[in-house]
Amino acid sequence: MTTPARAQATAPTSKAAAEKSARRKPAAPWTSWLPWCDRQGRFSALRLAAFLLALLPAVLILYAAWMNQLGSKPWTEAIHRTGTWAVRLLLLSLAISPLRRLLDWGKLIGVRRMLGLSVMAYALGHLALYCIDMAFDWGLIVSEIVKRFYLTIGFVALIGLVALGITSTDGMIRRLGKNWQRLHNLVYPITAIALLHFALQSKIDVTEPVLMSGLFVLLLFYRGLFRWKLRPSLPLLAGLALLAGLATALLEAGWYAVASGVAPWLVLQANADILTYWDSVSIRPAHWVALAGLGVALAATVRARWSARPERQRRVSPA
Repeated sequence: MTTPARAQATAPTSKAAAEKSARRKPAAPWTSWLPWCDRQGRFSALRLAAFLLALLPAVLILYAAWMNQLGSKPWTEAIHRTGTWAVRLLLLSLAISPLRRLLDWGKLIGVRRMLGLSVMAYALGHLALYCIDMAFDWGLIVSEIVKRFYLTIGFVALIGLVALGITSTDGMIRRLGKNWQRLHNLVYPITAIALLHFALQSKIDVTEPVLMSGLFVLLLFYRGLFRWKLRPSLPLLAGLALLAGLATALLEAGWYAVASGVAPWLVLQANADILTYWDSVSIRPAHWVALAGLGVALAATVRARWSARPERQRRVSPA
């Protein structure tokens, strides 16, 4: 028989348990685990597109291997392709946050984790293929990573990407709390290291590493824009695009000056040739970076004006 005192003691506990149970979120449907569905289990065309984009490079590499289209050194070519796609997808994942804010596209954030995990997958595949190419000679693999600077920094970047991938789950976000954001802010130095690794292993032709580095600079400009809470107006965004293009040209000139001894003014002159010739041959990485930034500036401006249009019409409409 329960005494009145005991009943009073257990009543609040039972009430608290009932309230906690009522606040508990219902279990997500099994379809929410599908990569093309959102957290509510509903089909998402955006997630499907991101999933196919992340999967496509692997399919293309496997197809090229099946058709013997990877050249005389297929393992080496596969290593390069997986590494290149890891860097491309890394920059794409970094572009999600600024594009979401500039284009007022909230749903875009839903594909960031998927792209980030695909970066980790391609980076791990990059390492796995390297180990296969080295016939799993672990002593040689370790010695090469230690002796060769570009391999050392590449391995450091890989460790960082794996750490970010492992801690990208909802459970780790709750467990790490404020430290989660501090940890994931390391994606920027990790990206810089990965780009340096990309450039060093490219040796002579660094066109794509320079292009990727320029886009990274543009993304850093966007990050500074939001950090300083500046209004993303068309003149400001266009100015950042041109500044990123100039920074890319300077990076290219500096790289060739250090790595090949080419006079920097020759590289800068090559970047300026487009003003004279206006042909596709004279388009340099700096031009593509500037064009990408100008495209984002135009899209953001159109989106902002389109979003403000109904509100403006309501203000001027008669009562």
